[in-house]
Amino acid sequence: MADLQSAVTGAAYSLDFPRAHGTPAGKALFRTVSADFQVDETLGFTPEGRGEHLYLQVRKTDQNTRWVAGLLASAFAVDLAAVGYSGLKDRRAITTQWFSVTLPGAEEVPPLPVLEGCEIIAAGRHPRKLRPGSHRENRFLIRLRQFEGDRDALVARLEAVGRSGVPNYFGEQRFGIDGGNLLEVERILAMRSPRFKGRRGGLYLSAARSWLFNQVLAARVLDGSWQEEGADGPLWGRGRTLAVATLAEREAAVLAPWQSWCDALEHSGLRQERRLLGLTPGDFHWTLEGDELVLGFTLPPGCYATALLRELAVLDVPPSDTQTLADPMV
Repeated sequence: MADLQSAVTGAAYSLDFPRAHGTPAGKALFRTVSADFQVDETLGFTPEGRGEHLYLQVRKTDQNTRWVAGLLASAFAVDLAAVGYSGLKDRRAITTQWFSVTLPGAEEVPPLPVLEGCEIIAAGRHPRKLRPGSHRENRFLIRLRQFEGDRDALVARLEAVGRSGVPNYFGEQRFGIDGGNLLEVERILAMRSPRFKGRRGGLYLSAARSWLFNQVLAARVLDGSWQEEGADGPLWGRGRTLAVATLAEREAAVLAPWQSWCDALEHSGLRQERRLLGLTPGDFHWTLEGDELVLGFTLPPGCYATALLRELAVLDVPPSDTQTLADPMV
């Protein structure tokens, strides 16, 4: 079990989880320019044209979701809590997503503001505020540049990924730079009276929960059982495990070194949930243009494009970009 533990090296956790399809086919540059990473959020329903919430479809470049939410709160003179969105999107990217702003007392669409780095491309009224995970899917268009490696192996890997999918890991963005969010979890749990306070506390709890899930998934990748039909893993919280007895025993063995983390999640009020271990991209297509690979696919909310990309190539991210990656619970 030691190979599945945190492997804290110096000040960082190892986030190099086992790959399902073997060693990547090569290496490539990732996010050299914003247009290399494009995400369009598909809401899955049409605003009804009435209600106290103004829905805005926003196309943004090099702006993260929470920053745009703050711009909208200022523009409409409302509290930040009055602004809703379904998923977090990356900053270093071109992304399209929906926001809602609570504006009761009128049915018409008010004059729309001009937002730095953004374009409002649609607007309408709706009775309900946008909540996390309420959209249907995200559509990605990603360009990897300067691929170096075995092209035939890359083609075979692409075909395997399209056919069999990839492990549904939480991406490294969830854990902070060099696993910093996980180190914060350790620091808080070492206190005499551990408390996870405010938004940052919620971020650390989410990182802990995701880390435990990834540990279980990593074990299932190593034993080859991650692709079993309907296979899922724990999103830890209070209440009895939702797994059948034999599976619960396997998961408990994997998570035994992390019992204090499990306890913290139970005491935080989060409920036990399950997440699928496998991730199969929708509408998966690709082209190789010289040394550039262009990928298109859809993923459900809460899934990470990087979980797919890491099975293809080792990604070289420009240094200026490593500080700007959001946690895209897309």
